[in-house]
Amino acid sequence: MKTSILIASIVFIAAPLAAQAPALQTHTGDIGFTYTLPADWQVVDAHPAQQQAGKDATSAAAMKGIECVQVALTAHHGTPASVIVAEALPDDCLGHTLTQNDLAGFASGAAEGLKQTFDMENPEYGTYSIGTHTMWVERVKSMPKKNPGAEYLIEVVCSILKKGGVCFMAMEGSESGMRVFENSLVALEGEPPSILIPANAFVKKPQ
Repeated sequence: MKTSILIASIVFIAAPLAAQAPALQTHTGDIGFTYTLPADWQVVDAHPAQQQAGKDATSAAAMKGIECVQVALTAHHGTPASVIVAEALPDDCLGHTLTQNDLAGFASGAAEGLKQTFDMENPEYGTYSIGTHTMWVERVKSMPKKNPGAEYLIEVVCSILKKGGVCFMAMEGSESGMRVFENSLVALEGEPPSILIPANAFVKKPQ
């Protein structure tokens, strides 16, 4: 099924280490996940982007997926800006239960939707586990169609939970933005938190 739809520096003095630890903010999705990122990232409203995506839908299935998407988090930081989005697709809205067999199609569909806005090249893919959950990941160099001189790295990570699908997406305008996204902590369905993208995640190249 294809439905269109963050590492601190080490300090060697114990007391200053505790004092200098970065403040964090944690966001919770209704279908069973939490996502943590630095407090200096600004959370913004994502509804205008959802409405535009709805206008671009080309099929009833795509429209249904877009209508069901819950944007749990949209945040940005820095100049050029890096943007992080967490989205969920609940089973009860979709009308059927997503399974592990749907992961690749669901995830690649989420990534495919970005091609309406970006030209992309040299994608990398991988699968790995966070606790008992299989994760699908793509990383690709991209340029906005309306601003081809700008370069970004886009990363998309998706998984299937008991109540639906979840994707974490980042448009990274700097290497620091990439490090924040990849080393952010995510917890899925009450399991211990883990960094979102491990160093060995990208082991599969596209065919």
